[in-house]
Amino acid sequence: MNMKRNQWLLMLAVAATLSGPAVAQAPAESTAPEGNSTTVHLIRLLVEQGVITDAQANALLQQARQEAQTASQRRPEPEVREGDVRVPYIPEVVRDEIREEVKQEVMAQAKAENWAAPNTFPDWVSRVKLFGDVRVRNESRFFSGDNSDQILDFVEFNEDNYDVNSDSATYFPPTINTREDRENLLRIRARFGLEAKLSENWTTGVRLATGSSNGPVSTTQTLGGGLSKKDIWLDRAWISWHPGNWNFTAGRAENPFVSTDILYSGDLNFDGISAGFSGLRFSQRGSVFGTLGAFPLQYSDDDWPSNSFDKGESEDRWLVGAQIGANWEFENQNRFQATLAYYDFTNVRGQRSSECFLYQSGPPCDTDWSVPAFMQKGNTLFLLRDIQLDPNDPEHTPMPQYVGLASKFQLFDLNVRWDTSLFNGYKLQLAGNYIYNHGYDEQEMWQNAEGNLVNNFDLNTGEIESGRDAWMVHAAFGSSLDLTRRGDWMTFLGYKYIKPDALPDAYNDSSFHLGGTNAKGYYLGAAYALNERLYFQGRWMSSEEVYGPPLSIDILQLELNARF
Repeated sequence: MNMKRNQWLLMLAVAATLSGPAVAQAPAESTAPEGNSTTVHLIRLLVEQGVITDAQANALLQQARQEAQTASQRRPEPEVREGDVRVPYIPEVVRDEIREEVKQEVMAQAKAENWAAPNTFPDWVSRVKLFGDVRVRNESRFFSGDNSDQILDFVEFNEDNYDVNSDSATYFPPTINTREDRENLLRIRARFGLEAKLSENWTTGVRLATGSSNGPVSTTQTLGGGLSKKDIWLDRAWISWHPGNWNFTAGRAENPFVSTDILYSGDLNFDGISAGFSGLRFSQRGSVFGTLGAFPLQYSDDDWPSNSFDKGESEDRWLVGAQIGANWEFENQNRFQATLAYYDFTNVRGQRSSECFLYQSGPPCDTDWSVPAFMQKGNTLFLLRDIQLDPNDPEHTPMPQYVGLASKFQLFDLNVRWDTSLFNGYKLQLAGNYIYNHGYDEQEMWQNAEGNLVNNFDLNTGEIESGRDAWMVHAAFGSSLDLTRRGDWMTFLGYKYIKPDALPDAYNDSSFHLGGTNAKGYYLGAAYALNERLYFQGRWMSSEEVYGPPLSIDILQLELNARF
């Protein structure tokens, strides 16, 4: 019915436009279709109904005006005396000819631009939006020759279930590379998604992405591997309901919080549910917004332990977050934003097990569930298992171990940002981020670990070398900060300082210091838009450890980014 109505409206507008000049009006208005209010209203109605665009409506009125002027010139103008009312006359044959010509031109344009051919494509095409991006990066990693070469790789440690008994272990513990440079690593990232409008207030979408693993913080894939094909992962899948100023999302979706990459990587997506509101004004220039969310980090295995009739209790791990923020908009495109968030990573701290007798080939230790699902590096760790020695051969009793997080993580996260326009339209952005871990307590960490810490402590003093806070500052300057037009450019620089237990090391940027915490240093870079969908960017990052053995890492990234 809507399609038929739109078609009738289109034909009425054309007819009214053509016949408009025949209506009695002042001489100055005789060739102006705008003088016919019915015509104007019909054209505006077509625009409001989405049948034609503003540009097409203007073209329609202009065409009718020109045709009417041509027709009026075909006969001599009668003498107009003071007080006379002029009513132009157009012969029927001429009107039919004009009507047919304009009709053919309008319908040809409508067909070419697909604005008056509703049956050309199926209905879903108008409701689905495709989007994506591709990045090709050349990355080089430079390590100082003074770095310690005995920094353990605890990710591989947990994967191998490493035997810490030197008398029974058959290989050395895994360590990370800290001294050998890795130059010119060619890496790619490709993401492709679609978003569908289900109704006025409901949307859904999915996105696929590359990635070297199923880790949460990066969708970058290193090339090579004998020219093997690359992996594709389900990166997002969500359903959203947005009534008015509210938005509710369920599934796997983008980060709903305002944050920086010292806490959450730009590639990180969140599994769970969130609710947010925005645009609630408290003054002419100010508005508030907020977000609540609950996100499962890891569910305990229903059948754990598999080789025991006595199953373990549910020990699910969650992230619960709440954020409140405000925007202030000032003259000259100045904008200030401030947010405060609280994040509670529940049940993520490791638990020391009760006595377990692995030499008897019994069930695993009762706190193996508290092994982190994913780690990078930096957090304080301890040995989870209390393994008992075999009385028949105590020296050679295998002691396969796991490590877990020593600290709780209950974070306060403050973000501020100032955007302004300077001379010649240049843009400047200044931002800062401060994070405070309220759950950090060194005495609790010692007690919970029963003294079995494996990093971030001084053997000589017996003191933990860690901390509870992190911060960063960032500045960007350029002709545009979103690089949406050809020739746009920007430069940026910043500094990061992240103590070991200020935040979980699993979820932040995987490039700076090659991911994780216990890092400090600067970064700088520049970007240039080759056109509205393609830009080049270069970035240099230099970092070192905050505490512990020396670990200095410099990274150079040169990349080409395409988006569609």
